[in-house]
Amino acid sequence: MARRSESGASYKMVLVVREELRLTAGKAAVQVAHAAVLLAETARAKHPEVYRAWMESGGRKIALLAPNLSEMELIVRRARASGVPAVFIEDAGMTEVAPGTKTVIGLGPAREAELDPLTRHLPLL
Repeated sequence: MARRSESGASYKMVLVVREELRLTAGKAAVQVAHAAVLLAETARAKHPEVYRAWMESGGRKIALLAPNLSEMELIVRRARASGVPAVFIEDAGMTEVAPGTKTVIGLGPAREAELDPLTRHLPLL
């Protein structure tokens, strides 16, 4: 069971890998890490109350798979429309994919109740 922040809400960050690219485990891990760091730094600077609540509830992260870029773009549009922080990670193209390839999306940190409707249909990584 997820720990709850002092406010009683459960927070998390969701990281979604683009399945069709078939990234190696190491490459996927690095791309997910880029998204997590970017989201955490942004939250700490712009939304310190959300960052604090997320950390109080364990700093939870979940990694999921999206079948393709179209699905990822749809999730990001819905997230932004609902006020959930969302970022795309684009690869520099030095190893497995072409420069500028969108590999991962990151969502949050935000309340589970805001994130789950956006991503509950996706399988775990």
